[in-house]
Amino acid sequence: MEIIIHGTGAMGNVVKNLASEDENLKVTGFADELTNETGDVIIDFSHFSRLDTLLDYANSKKIPLVIATTGYSNEIYDKIIEVSKNIPILLSSNMSLGVNLMQDILEKIVPILYGNYDIELIEKHHNKKVDSPSGTAKTILDVIEKGCDEKMERVYGREGIKKREKNEIGVHVVRGGTIVGEHSVMFCGNDEIIEIKHTALSKKIFGMGALQAGKFLSKQKPGLYGMKDIFNNL
Repeated sequence: MEIIIHGTGAMGNVVKNLASEDENLKVTGFADELTNETGDVIIDFSHFSRLDTLLDYANSKKIPLVIATTGYSNEIYDKIIEVSKNIPILLSSNMSLGVNLMQDILEKIVPILYGNYDIELIEKHHNKKVDSPSGTAKTILDVIEKGCDEKMERVYGREGIKKREKNEIGVHVVRGGTIVGEHSVMFCGNDEIIEIKHTALSKKIFGMGALQAGKFLSKQKPGLYGMKDIFNNL
């Protein structure tokens, strides 16, 4: 299978190196801006500012597109939906199997716990990450809110003198050093704490997930897909 990698940063290089170790994969493009590259799938680990032109390129060439970039606007999301009518697109804020399983677990336990437990989310990343909270954290927050019967309020950090409200979800962001990625959801009840946590120990897990996504997507019809679609077919 021929792979075009869009984005030559840290994750782009991780995907490139992993692909070179697989005799069934060939990298036919590795650039921050695509010109006339061809292949079976595009894997994007770039910057949200490049997604507009990338969508136009993939659409014009009719090449399936894996989007792992986060931080894009609602307008770009709408464009992703529109383009997915013409080509298969897999969109995910996190390419890790573990993170996606974590979301499945939260879907099951939030409706049971939220009424009697205070919910707090903590996410940690390296000091070069520009978007905050992370795209994965936002996805997790969406999952939590869908499991609650009442409207929840996201409170970003805490400062001052104010009692916590029951319908709050505390969101706390850490940026420092070379932390690959850590997401933790705490359910704090009377005399007990339940914590669901995922820690990434290297960027390879995201690269391997992206390659799995590329292999899956190259065989699909136009539409919008997510990581769950891959893992349901493993």
